[in-house]
Amino acid sequence: MFNTMTLTKAAGAFIGALLFLMLANWAASGLFTVGHGGGHGEDEITQAYSVPVPESTDSSGAEEEVIDFAALMASADAAAGEREWAKCRACHALDGSDGVGPHLNGVVDREVASVAGFGYSGAMTEHAAEDPIWDYETLQLFIENPRGEVSGTAMSFAGIRDPEARANLIAFLETNP
Repeated sequence: MFNTMTLTKAAGAFIGALLFLMLANWAASGLFTVGHGGGHGEDEITQAYSVPVPESTDSSGAEEEVIDFAALMASADAAAGEREWAKCRACHALDGSDGVGPHLNGVVDREVASVAGFGYSGAMTEHAAEDPIWDYETLQLFIENPRGEVSGTAMSFAGIRDPEARANLIAFLETNP
């Protein structure tokens, strides 16, 4: 079955394929180069086109956008806030029972760290001296970035960045006294 002629043909095909790939590589590297192809001198590279970029007048960074949260609360949708509540219900309840976090019945305009029998973190009880009431402004700042607002809180939630979603959630919580 395998004789000398068959073995010679197989070796020739294999060597021919390698030779073809080497020649194709050589031709491709001659046609397509990466970089400017010259030496490593200080010559400036001439570009085919350039894109004008306007100079920024702001040298200190972007200013924070001021949000009129009262206007957002006026147009808040409690039904949309119920969808946002899905992010909270893993740790909080609305039936008066405490879970990992305190229950949130009547949280709007409630005193901070005031649920009897719940073991608040030291950071949250200290925060109660700074912001004693969960009003709209305090709630929306805390919901946006819990660990940024109350450093050292036990709440591991990352927060809700969208101000409209926060307003909707607070409107939903307000409907659950």
